[in-house]
Amino acid sequence: MEHSTSLPDRRAMRIRTLRYTVTFILPILALLGLVRDGLWTWSVPILAFAIIPVLELMLGHSDQNLTNSEEHAALEDPIYDALLYLIFPVQWVLLVLFLIQVQETDLLWWEVMGRIATMGMLCGIYGINVAHELGHRAKRWERDLARALLLTSLYMHFIIEHNRGHHRHVATPEDPASARYGETLFAFWFRSIVYSFVSAWRIEADRMRKLNKAAYGIRNEMLQAIAWQAVLLVVIGLAFGNLALFSFIGAALTGILLLETVNDIEHYGLRRKRTASGNYGRVQHVHSWNSNHLLGRLMLFELTRHSDHHWKASKKYQVLQSLEDAPQLPTGYPGMMVLSLIPPVFFNVMHPRLKAMVQAHDTLDPPT
Repeated sequence: MEHSTSLPDRRAMRIRTLRYTVTFILPILALLGLVRDGLWTWSVPILAFAIIPVLELMLGHSDQNLTNSEEHAALEDPIYDALLYLIFPVQWVLLVLFLIQVQETDLLWWEVMGRIATMGMLCGIYGINVAHELGHRAKRWERDLARALLLTSLYMHFIIEHNRGHHRHVATPEDPASARYGETLFAFWFRSIVYSFVSAWRIEADRMRKLNKAAYGIRNEMLQAIAWQAVLLVVIGLAFGNLALFSFIGAALTGILLLETVNDIEHYGLRRKRTASGNYGRVQHVHSWNSNHLLGRLMLFELTRHSDHHWKASKKYQVLQSLEDAPQLPTGYPGMMVLSLIPPVFFNVMHPRLKAMVQAHDTLDPPT
């Protein structure tokens, strides 16, 4: 990273800020997919998993970081936060529209599936990913906003397990969300979803005991999360009917699988070594896979600069850095997610890179 102390160019910084508005292409296409029929119903998945991966391969990547003065300006700029806050009404409005439009009687089955897939993309990218960013914030109301977004994906326990479990145990066998060497995506889906849920219960029960409260009492956030999600399902069933209810569950599951696919590629095969005392060493930049491909970075609010996020989870997305020692993926997250669906090809691409990282860094355990 540059260490310039000169004042940043305001116009350049404003352009840098507004680049993140490219993510709103997705809700615009989603709106069209929900009010139109035919291939429009699949426009969001087509953009995300066909067009963007090709564009990222063509456009390449950039490892440029902000200077010190630019970082300070970015942290002072309220637009970065405003873009995240704007996602909240957008997500909920589109969810209600989805519940209405999915019931159209003249839709073909594949058009219904397209609308479910579209809403599922929104659940993963906004309902969970933006919630991930807000869930690390210091202000309580921002974390509550994260919970409200997670509610749209029926994954409210994520904020418990991710913040207090994943960040502690990442790149170790104790972390359900760290994919193991040779583990297929489909096996990882099952293990991560089930054991992350179990881990969240354990983490929250331990928190309650430390507060001298009943482990499974009314203040238990897991019980609160399940109650909120149950209420939402009942309201949808009563207000919109069974088709909308099951379509929403399908969309939420799609969003969950998108999240877990991202988890799979973010830490695949990377393992921290134990120290002489038997504990794991501190999380380093080498313990997360990264991508500097610009479109994915902007669409996902810099989620792809994942090593720096694990180094300091409280860092806001706009100042996350690209580090030299962070392992780099050959393409962006969208392309890697497609690749992970074909395990033999994914392994062929990732294993040589993983072994090279292990040879170069003594904080990594060899894959077994």
